[in-house]
Amino acid sequence: MEFPSKLIEEAVNEVSKLPGIGKKTALRLVLHLVKESEHKTAALTDALNRMRQQIRFCKTCFNISDTEECSICQSHRRDKSLLCVVEETNDVMAIENTAQFTGVYHVLGGVISPMNGVGPADLKIDALVDRVTKAQGTVKEIVLALSPTMEGDTTAFYINKRLSNFPVKITSIARGVPVGGELEYTDEITLGRSILGRVPF
Repeated sequence: MEFPSKLIEEAVNEVSKLPGIGKKTALRLVLHLVKESEHKTAALTDALNRMRQQIRFCKTCFNISDTEECSICQSHRRDKSLLCVVEETNDVMAIENTAQFTGVYHVLGGVISPMNGVGPADLKIDALVDRVTKAQGTVKEIVLALSPTMEGDTTAFYINKRLSNFPVKITSIARGVPVGGELEYTDEITLGRSILGRVPF
Protein backbone atom coordinates (compact mmCIF):
# COMPACT_ATOMS: atom_id res chain seq x y z
CA MET A 1 0.00 0.00 0.00
CA GLU A 2 1.39 3.36 -1.05
CA PHE A 3 1.07 6.28 1.39
CA PRO A 4 1.23 9.98 0.55
CA SER A 5 3.03 10.70 3.81
CA LYS A 6 5.33 8.87 6.20
CA LEU A 7 3.26 10.27 9.07
CA ILE A 8 0.08 8.74 7.61
CA GLU A 9 1.87 5.41 7.18
CA GLU A 10 3.06 5.41 10.80
CA ALA A 11 -0.44 6.25 12.06
CA VAL A 12 -2.00 3.52 9.89
CA ASN A 13 0.53 0.97 11.13
CA GLU A 14 -0.33 1.78 14.76
CA VAL A 15 -4.13 1.83 14.28
CA SER A 16 -4.04 -1.47 12.34
CA LYS A 17 -2.53 -3.15 15.43
CA LEU A 18 -5.95 -2.85 17.11
CA PRO A 19 -8.02 -6.07 17.02
CA GLY A 20 -10.39 -6.39 14.08
CA ILE A 21 -8.88 -3.46 12.19
CA GLY A 22 -7.01 -4.11 8.95
CA LYS A 23 -4.85 -1.71 6.95
CA LYS A 24 -7.75 -0.41 4.82
CA THR A 25 -9.96 0.34 7.82
CA ALA A 26 -6.99 1.90 9.62
CA LEU A 27 -6.31 4.14 6.60
CA ARG A 28 -9.96 5.22 6.48
CA LEU A 29 -9.87 6.12 10.19
CA VAL A 30 -6.57 7.98 9.91
CA LEU A 31 -7.76 9.98 6.88
CA HIS A 32 -10.95 10.82 8.79
CA LEU A 33 -8.85 12.17 11.66
CA VAL A 34 -6.77 14.23 9.22
CA LYS A 35 -9.97 15.90 7.96
CA GLU A 36 -11.24 16.57 11.48
CA SER A 37 -10.28 19.72 13.36
CA GLU A 38 -7.09 19.57 15.40
CA HIS A 39 -9.22 20.11 18.52
CA LYS A 40 -11.20 16.87 17.93
CA THR A 41 -8.04 14.85 17.27
CA ALA A 42 -6.43 16.28 20.40
CA ALA A 43 -9.52 15.37 22.44
CA LEU A 44 -9.21 11.76 21.24
CA THR A 45 -5.50 11.50 22.03
CA ASP A 46 -6.03 13.17 25.42
CA ALA A 47 -8.80 10.70 26.30
CA LEU A 48 -6.59 7.75 25.30
CA ASN A 49 -3.63 9.11 27.28
CA ARG A 50 -5.77 9.72 30.38
CA MET A 51 -7.25 6.23 30.10
CA ARG A 52 -3.81 4.66 29.85
CA GLN A 53 -2.33 6.67 32.72
CA GLN A 54 -5.27 6.69 35.15
CA ILE A 55 -7.08 3.38 34.59
CA ARG A 56 -7.02 1.05 37.57
CA PHE A 57 -8.09 -2.46 38.41
CA CYS A 58 -10.44 -3.09 41.30
CA LYS A 59 -8.50 -4.41 44.31
CA THR A 60 -11.32 -6.88 45.03
CA CYS A 61 -12.55 -8.28 41.71
CA PHE A 62 -9.90 -7.02 39.22
CA ASN A 63 -12.50 -5.41 36.98
CA ILE A 64 -11.43 -2.20 35.25
CA SER A 65 -12.20 0.78 37.46
CA ASP A 66 -11.60 4.50 37.94
CA THR A 67 -11.16 4.01 41.68
CA GLU A 68 -9.46 1.56 44.04
CA GLU A 69 -12.66 -0.48 44.25
CA CYS A 70 -15.15 -0.68 41.39
CA SER A 71 -18.76 0.52 41.65
CA ILE A 72 -20.12 -3.06 41.62
CA CYS A 73 -18.00 -4.13 44.61
CA GLN A 74 -18.89 -0.91 46.45
CA SER A 75 -22.63 -1.25 45.89
CA HIS A 76 -24.71 -2.25 48.92
CA ARG A 77 -27.44 -3.49 46.58
CA ARG A 78 -25.29 -6.33 45.18
CA ASP A 79 -25.59 -9.83 46.62
CA LYS A 80 -22.09 -10.52 47.99
CA SER A 81 -22.96 -14.18 48.58
CA LEU A 82 -23.18 -14.74 44.81
CA LEU A 83 -19.83 -14.56 42.99
CA CYS A 84 -19.52 -14.82 39.20
CA VAL A 85 -16.11 -15.79 37.80
CA VAL A 86 -15.36 -14.47 34.30
CA GLU A 87 -12.37 -14.29 31.98
CA GLU A 88 -12.22 -10.58 31.14
CA THR A 89 -13.89 -7.21 31.78
CA ASN A 90 -15.93 -7.43 28.56
CA ASP A 91 -17.62 -10.53 30.05
CA VAL A 92 -18.68 -8.45 33.07
CA MET A 93 -20.13 -5.86 30.70
CA ALA A 94 -22.01 -8.53 28.71
CA ILE A 95 -23.56 -10.05 31.84
CA GLU A 96 -24.42 -6.62 33.29
CA ASN A 97 -26.23 -5.74 30.04
CA THR A 98 -28.65 -8.62 30.67
CA ALA A 99 -29.74 -7.04 34.00
CA GLN A 100 -30.28 -10.59 35.29
CA PHE A 101 -27.32 -10.94 37.67
CA THR A 102 -27.34 -9.24 41.07
CA GLY A 103 -24.15 -10.65 42.57
CA VAL A 104 -20.51 -9.59 42.31
CA TYR A 105 -17.68 -10.64 40.00
CA HIS A 106 -14.14 -11.96 39.90
CA VAL A 107 -12.13 -11.32 36.71
CA LEU A 108 -9.45 -13.94 36.06
CA GLY A 109 -7.64 -12.08 33.28
CA GLY A 110 -7.89 -15.01 30.85
CA VAL A 111 -8.05 -18.79 30.89
CA ILE A 112 -5.51 -21.57 31.35
CA SER A 113 -3.92 -22.17 27.95
CA PRO A 114 -0.65 -24.14 27.91
CA MET A 115 -0.40 -23.66 24.13
CA ASN A 116 -0.22 -19.90 24.70
CA GLY A 117 2.00 -20.19 27.78
CA VAL A 118 -0.76 -19.24 30.22
CA GLY A 119 -0.82 -21.26 33.43
CA PRO A 120 -2.87 -20.95 36.65
CA ALA A 121 -0.20 -18.69 38.20
CA ASP A 122 -0.73 -16.15 35.39
CA LEU A 123 -4.39 -15.70 36.31
CA LYS A 124 -6.21 -14.34 39.37
CA ILE A 125 -7.08 -17.83 40.65
CA ASP A 126 -5.02 -17.56 43.84
CA ALA A 127 -6.73 -14.23 44.51
CA LEU A 128 -10.11 -15.95 44.05
CA VAL A 129 -9.20 -18.64 46.58
CA ASP A 130 -7.97 -15.94 49.02
CA ARG A 131 -11.20 -14.01 48.50
CA VAL A 132 -13.36 -17.03 49.30
CA THR A 133 -11.15 -17.81 52.32
CA LYS A 134 -11.42 -14.27 53.72
CA ALA A 135 -15.20 -14.22 53.09
CA GLN A 136 -15.48 -16.81 55.89
CA GLY A 137 -18.57 -18.54 54.52
CA THR A 138 -20.40 -15.45 53.29
CA VAL A 139 -19.91 -16.55 49.65
CA LYS A 140 -22.61 -19.17 49.12
CA GLU A 141 -22.39 -19.74 45.36
CA ILE A 142 -19.70 -19.33 42.73
CA VAL A 143 -20.91 -19.16 39.13
CA LEU A 144 -18.28 -20.14 36.56
CA ALA A 145 -19.14 -18.03 33.50
CA LEU A 146 -16.25 -19.08 31.28
CA SER A 147 -16.16 -19.64 27.53
CA PRO A 148 -17.35 -23.09 26.42
CA THR A 149 -13.94 -23.99 25.00
CA MET A 150 -11.33 -26.57 25.98
CA GLU A 151 -9.37 -23.81 27.76
CA GLY A 152 -12.48 -22.51 29.51
CA ASP A 153 -13.45 -26.01 30.65
CA THR A 154 -9.88 -26.69 31.85
CA THR A 155 -9.95 -23.46 33.87
CA ALA A 156 -13.37 -24.27 35.33
CA PHE A 157 -12.19 -27.77 36.31
CA TYR A 158 -9.06 -26.34 37.96
CA ILE A 159 -11.04 -23.72 39.91
CA ASN A 160 -13.56 -26.36 41.00
CA LYS A 161 -10.69 -28.50 42.31
CA ARG A 162 -9.09 -25.56 44.16
CA LEU A 163 -12.38 -24.67 45.85
CA SER A 164 -13.56 -28.22 46.58
CA ASN A 165 -12.78 -27.93 50.32
CA PHE A 166 -14.88 -24.79 50.80
CA PRO A 167 -18.56 -24.91 51.86
CA VAL A 168 -19.64 -23.18 48.67
CA LYS A 169 -21.91 -24.24 45.82
CA ILE A 170 -20.12 -24.15 42.45
CA THR A 171 -22.28 -23.79 39.35
CA SER A 172 -21.68 -23.11 35.67
CA ILE A 173 -23.71 -21.01 33.27
CA ALA A 174 -26.14 -23.03 31.15
CA ARG A 175 -25.16 -23.98 27.64
CA GLY A 176 -27.77 -24.56 25.00
CA VAL A 177 -29.40 -23.69 21.71
CA PRO A 178 -29.55 -19.91 21.15
CA VAL A 179 -32.91 -18.18 20.84
CA GLY A 180 -33.86 -18.05 17.18
CA GLY A 181 -31.44 -20.86 16.34
CA GLU A 182 -32.39 -23.97 14.38
CA LEU A 183 -31.55 -27.43 15.69
CA GLU A 184 -30.39 -28.52 12.25
CA TYR A 185 -27.49 -26.05 12.36
CA THR A 186 -26.57 -26.49 16.03
CA ASP A 187 -23.29 -28.32 16.69
CA GLU A 188 -23.53 -31.76 18.31
CA ILE A 189 -21.84 -30.81 21.59
CA THR A 190 -24.13 -27.84 22.22
CA LEU A 191 -27.20 -29.84 21.26
CA GLY A 192 -26.11 -32.75 23.46
CA ARG A 193 -25.59 -30.46 26.44
CA SER A 194 -28.99 -28.89 25.81
CA ILE A 195 -30.63 -32.31 25.97
CA LEU A 196 -28.77 -33.26 29.15
CA GLY A 197 -29.44 -29.89 30.79
CA ARG A 198 -33.13 -29.79 29.87
CA VAL A 199 -35.50 -27.88 32.18
CA PRO A 200 -39.21 -28.23 33.04
CA PHE A 201 -41.51 -26.65 30.43
